[in-house]
Amino acid sequence: MSFIHQSVKRVVTSVVVTAVCALGSASAFADDKVYRLKLAETWGPNFPVFGDTTKNMAKMAEEMSGGRLQIRIDSSNKHKAPFGVFDMVKSGQYDMGHSASYYWKGKVPNTLYFTSMPFGMLPVEQYAWFYYGGGMELMEQVYSPHNLMSFPGGNTDVQMGGWFQKEINSVEDLQGLKMRIPGFAGEVLAELGAKPTNIAPGELYTSLERRTIDALEWVGPSLDLRMGFHKIAPYYYTGWHEPATELQFLVNKRTWEKLPDDLKAILQVAMKTAAYDMYTQSKHESGKNWATIKTEYPNVQVKNFPPAVMSALREANDRLLKEHAEKDALAKEIQESQASYLEQVRPWSNISHRAYLNGQAEAEK
Repeated sequence: MSFIHQSVKRVVTSVVVTAVCALGSASAFADDKVYRLKLAETWGPNFPVFGDTTKNMAKMAEEMSGGRLQIRIDSSNKHKAPFGVFDMVKSGQYDMGHSASYYWKGKVPNTLYFTSMPFGMLPVEQYAWFYYGGGMELMEQVYSPHNLMSFPGGNTDVQMGGWFQKEINSVEDLQGLKMRIPGFAGEVLAELGAKPTNIAPGELYTSLERRTIDALEWVGPSLDLRMGFHKIAPYYYTGWHEPATELQFLVNKRTWEKLPDDLKAILQVAMKTAAYDMYTQSKHESGKNWATIKTEYPNVQVKNFPPAVMSALREANDRLLKEHAEKDALAKEIQESQASYLEQVRPWSNISHRAYLNGQAEAEK
């Protein structure tokens, strides 16, 4: 174990001890039973970054609990249902899951708001909204009726706009475009004439190679390079659709209620710490792989969508948000919460992060 991970372990252990002591009850330690939970993840076995997150979480939970909390991870090759995690955890077939909230929008439309929204918050802004701006409470309202609890499960950082077989020069180029793109962004593109679809991670390369789809978005350099998309699609577009893609840990509510209080605290800290570690790992891997793309694959053409396309996407996004809000009071509440929080926090992002980066760019000229 590295010095950094030893330090993290000491910190989270201290937090757990503090949390348990705060319960003010000796009964929190009365149960020495070993609790064995099963977690289903959408990803394949040993999937980088995403799979690291579940392993880190399970290891921390076991170590901090002295072995009383053990979590077995089943990847998609084991349970055979990468997009069935919601139902498997809801029914109790699995105690926990690791996936992405917007995958369930066909079942529960309001789940899509808790992954990332087009033209929305950056990761640090979104984390602030979750933990200090009411996001967790709204997520509870969405998931609680389904016997589920949802927790932030790791952020990919700003995602790239995707790999394309052909260049996008106008809105007309989106007509009939078959693209793998989930969440609300898929609805936005459909509004402009594209044909969005969702495909399991293990099938993405083959689908693009065989031209079953014309384009796909996955994550960014952190994961795209090892998927090999640069070998079969020449255009790599910058992002607009997922500025803060947050994965999720799902927990069956009945499983949660059976856990003693100290193990609940340990599990929460393990999930939160693993989620943050994924965010930093994503940043690291993207920076490293971006340098590789620039030096070893100079034929990859990095593009921005033209202003007219971006304007059309933004207009379609706003129009669809309004339609969702008019049909669903909770959707309206979530939208208003995210919009008002962004209005509050973005000016600080502009005067801090944006101003700093602009200043650095000017100084380098």
